[in-house]
Amino acid sequence: MSWTKTRSQIANAKRRDPQADVSGLRAQLKAERLEDYIRRTVDAAPPLTPAQRDRLALLLRGAEPPGKPTAVLSIRRVHERRDSDSATPEALGGDAA
Repeated sequence: MSWTKTRSQIANAKRRDPQADVSGLRAQLKAERLEDYIRRTVDAAPPLTPAQRDRLALLLRGAEPPGKPTAVLSIRRVHERRDSDSATPEALGGDAA
């Protein structure tokens, strides 16, 4: 299905009922537009090597490509969570009451 048809479905649903839940259609629209963008980009690019295709496939699957410092990102997220958990009014310089 073309992304333009999905966009039209969203518009028609909202026209019939402005409160209609179109979140599923919006997610579908994003996926279809991404697919269209990837297809146009790949068609315009020079041929990819098998290693390049594998690396791009990893990105599309949501996996981390080799060489990316995932441990550092995980540690940083843990510290950010700890910092936000300890953000009491006293720690921020406010009143305790």
